[in-house]
Amino acid sequence: MRLLAVKVSLKQSFVNTNLSDLPKNLPVPVDDGKAEHLENSVLPDLALPSTDGTTVNLGGLLGRWVIYVYPMTGRPDAPLPDGWDEIPGARGCTPQSCSFRDHFSELELLNTGVFGLSTQITEYQCEARDRLHLPFQLLSDHSLQLRDKLHLPTFTAAGMGLFKRLTLITENGRIKKVFYPVFPPHQNVDDVLVWLRENPQH
Repeated sequence: MRLLAVKVSLKQSFVNTNLSDLPKNLPVPVDDGKAEHLENSVLPDLALPSTDGTTVNLGGLLGRWVIYVYPMTGRPDAPLPDGWDEIPGARGCTPQSCSFRDHFSELELLNTGVFGLSTQITEYQCEARDRLHLPFQLLSDHSLQLRDKLHLPTFTAAGMGLFKRLTLITENGRIKKVFYPVFPPHQNVDDVLVWLRENPQH
């Protein structure tokens, strides 16, 4: 019985940390209206630490950018928070990041840069960037300043304040398009590319 319990425990651990695949029957997030105010808003003058060791001032971003805001990236060596898969929209940060990685060259051809943004500290984000071979940087908003300045939707899990998943397309410091809710996460980049092609920069 003890050996069986160990096997079950190992199996559960594997399932919890198999981050690249989305489990079936995840709850689908609904639009709660908490991002309706964002379109045409101006990004705040807010400098956030980046995984390349610099700081990025959101309000000073020139040109067109995709900023995908996500709850947290899991790690293979650590279990996800209890009940994570039951929180609508929580699961899928790794597939979303990898999809933006895989389509990065297409975004470049459209003269569009990419940032991922979450509340994890930069050291934590660097591990994800390197492990997933992301060709773009991740921004850390550990103190949820964007929640306060732009009223971004958040939720709490395992005692952590986390952003709900949404994606912004910005142009010269102004939000031009908001995707919210985002589901399934790995298809978000397809919707972004469609919008960018239908709305070329002037």
